[in-house]
Amino acid sequence: VISVVEGAGENLDIIILPKVKQPRDIWFFETMLDGLELKLGLDRKIGLEALIEEAEGLANVEAIATSSPRLEALILGFGDLSGSMGMRFGHELDKDYRYPGDMWSAHRVRMIAACRAAGIDAIDGPFGDFKNDRSYMKQATYAATLGAVGKWCIHPNQIPLANDVFAPSPREIKQAQKMVDLYNESVAKGAGAGGKGGQLVDAATLRIYEPVLERARATGRL
Repeated sequence: VISVVEGAGENLDIIILPKVKQPRDIWFFETMLDGLELKLGLDRKIGLEALIEEAEGLANVEAIATSSPRLEALILGFGDLSGSMGMRFGHELDKDYRYPGDMWSAHRVRMIAACRAAGIDAIDGPFGDFKNDRSYMKQATYAATLGAVGKWCIHPNQIPLANDVFAPSPREIKQAQKMVDLYNESVAKGAGAGGKGGQLVDAATLRIYEPVLERARATGRL
């Protein structure tokens, strides 16, 4: 880390920390960066992202998510986490004994909730079979549905797939715009909530659909 920071200086935006198990792992590098930035005269603080890829890290994910103002995102690392959890994949080859549903769902939800509560990004980890576009998109869609903001790509072929999943589709944008407009119309009429066609629109609705429009603007789709 010292060599990277000294070499890159102001050009360094983020350092990704692997195998984070406890908040103290973050504190160690936070203290190191404080000293390096002071020594090198860097005006901008270097951000941190942490890989959650050990059972201990998952067990402490809420504390890790709030451990440092430098922390910008958590990433779920499937490969090492599988080993740390002692997960067995042999049964997946037999459809009669296959795990029902998505075996990563609970872990995703826990990490995403911790990130949302801390105000940082939740990023889904890599998918190793870079020739299997369909499975990559399926896993990315699961993560996006639960609230993740992105997914790692280990091959250039996966980049457009991730962009398609995490950028809102025209259908999503149209629906979000409709719901936001309905809410604004209700507020303009002095009502806190309204509805049309059997759909209730209130402040909670706005929290769901406004981020869709924000992502659409950020990705140039609106």
